[in-house]
Amino acid sequence: MKITMKNNDLRRYLAEFIGTFALVFCGTGAIIVNQQTDGILGLVGISLAFGIIVMAVIYIFGNISGAHINPSVTIALTIEKVITKKDASFYIIAQIIGAIIASVLLKFIFPESSTLGATLPSGELLQSFIIEMVLTFFLMLTILGITSKKEFSAIAGLIIGLVVTGIILFAGPISGGSFNPARSFAPAIISGNMTALWIYITAPTLGAILAILIWKLFNKKNENESNTTY
Repeated sequence: MKITMKNNDLRRYLAEFIGTFALVFCGTGAIIVNQQTDGILGLVGISLAFGIIVMAVIYIFGNISGAHINPSVTIALTIEKVITKKDASFYIIAQIIGAIIASVLLKFIFPESSTLGATLPSGELLQSFIIEMVLTFFLMLTILGITSKKEFSAIAGLIIGLVVTGIILFAGPISGGSFNPARSFAPAIISGNMTALWIYITAPTLGAILAILIWKLFNKKNENESNTTY
């Protein structure tokens, strides 16, 4: 089967590549800088770094690709049929490549970093799994809720960025606060530190899919109520 791409397709895939590159470079870069400066940024600084770059990427690329910058989000939106399977495949490839190149560049800049900002559980694996799944569930619900209302389009990036900041503040000390397989995969692969990587691939994806299913259930109920006559 021959796959053809239009210029618009390439723009969207490039947007996902650049957006995910920015997320990993700035977010995990903040973790590396914090480690090398004896904690000068702290958890709050790292959380803000992630939240602010997510906010910026949404405002820059939101009207081009939707600014998923997260394979779990892309998979969930594929189930919701917001994006085709073909586009989803190229989105995820672009996201992973963008994340890997960001980690490679960080390795070049900070060769002494042993983890490159990889997400590593600080306690029980199940604890981190549940935290990653539940908080991704709420992040995905936030994305669905805020983007479904046109009146909130101007502040969508702000709200989603703040939610990302908040959940990293919560989860950071326990699971590392990933909620994004590409963000965890790249530094783990490039640093060779793949401890419990499966958690950061499966848990966010399950959380995002669960959010889509709940969202569809609520919307179906609302449609039924609006079609009811008395």
